[in-house]
Amino acid sequence: MLYQLAARGLNVVGVDRYAPPHELGSSHGETRITRQAVGEGAAYVPFVTASHRIWQELEAATGETLFVRCGALVMAPGGAPTSHHGKPDFVGRSLATARAFDIPHELLDASEIRSRFPHLRVTDDVKAYYEPGGGYVLPERCIAAQLRMAARHGAAIRTGDDVTAVTQVGEAVEVRLSSGAVLRAGRAVVAAGAWAGDLLGTPFDRLLTVNRQVLHWFEAEPDADFGARPPVFIWMHGPTDVDYLYGFPPLAGDSRVKVATEQYAFTTTADGVERRVAPSESADMFATHVHGRVAGITSKAVKAAACLYTVTPDLGFIIDQAPGQDRLTVVSACSGHGFKHSAGIGSVVAEQIATGSSPVDLTPFRLARFASR
Repeated sequence: MLYQLAARGLNVVGVDRYAPPHELGSSHGETRITRQAVGEGAAYVPFVTASHRIWQELEAATGETLFVRCGALVMAPGGAPTSHHGKPDFVGRSLATARAFDIPHELLDASEIRSRFPHLRVTDDVKAYYEPGGGYVLPERCIAAQLRMAARHGAAIRTGDDVTAVTQVGEAVEVRLSSGAVLRAGRAVVAAGAWAGDLLGTPFDRLLTVNRQVLHWFEAEPDADFGARPPVFIWMHGPTDVDYLYGFPPLAGDSRVKVATEQYAFTTTADGVERRVAPSESADMFATHVHGRVAGITSKAVKAAACLYTVTPDLGFIIDQAPGQDRLTVVSACSGHGFKHSAGIGSVVAEQIATGSSPVDLTPFRLARFASR
């Protein structure tokens, strides 16, 4: 967001209580899956498409590798109910989105999956959507690159200072900091993730729920066969949103394989979350989701990390003005799949602020959809 605003010639200041990139929010963990045919809905496609373009532009500008196109595989049993991010038949939804937006893709059966990706031990009933242009982005690098470019365009970056209040006062917005400073601007954007509910109050404090999630890195077997071009994968293997795992190929020169699942039963807070990951959590991840499904990985967890999902009741994003404060834009609740959209969302919101008009229909992300809650 800061980079996109600064690139449009606006006088901007970015404030973070920490020093990004860091491991205390929802934008860390070495790798994040990205694909264009998002099963969450067609409304998200313009964001991720723009993000892919922006990652490429940033790579050209900085010389950094930010986006690795290894392919993305979305799998589920063909004849049984499944759900992901609250959406049934996620493979079918991904396929429909790809067709609607002319995104290159393939539909694979179990034998084709086994042949091309021998480490994925699928049963005969599994079907898969494969997007060759999908893959993963490197979030810490992406954040650092955008901060460098924001500074290059004249943005001020203020870290180590906590925002305690953001309030519209007449035709301006006041941002109060823990240091005692008060910043005044014509407009403000709050993208505070898991801290947004406490910072903004009603209605965000009742709409936003924070869940602790855990990322796991398991040791790969020395002779593991992951195929010629192992993809990132999303694998629904049961009827609910938690009967699921996702994973990545080993990074170049790395012997670790990153996998994770999701949970929505237990809530937490941004400041109260348990950051330590118990060995039993990795053991349970391996036994419940990895064993028998992903070959070439041992049960030895060499790393684990906690992160935060901030979710809304319908698991959709919020991109809207705060109630009664038309100069305060809130971007939050990315429900675990926000990073692949982040650069595109930043571009859209920056364009709206700079010109008064959004290049993308933001109606699906408005607060009005929660009016009855």
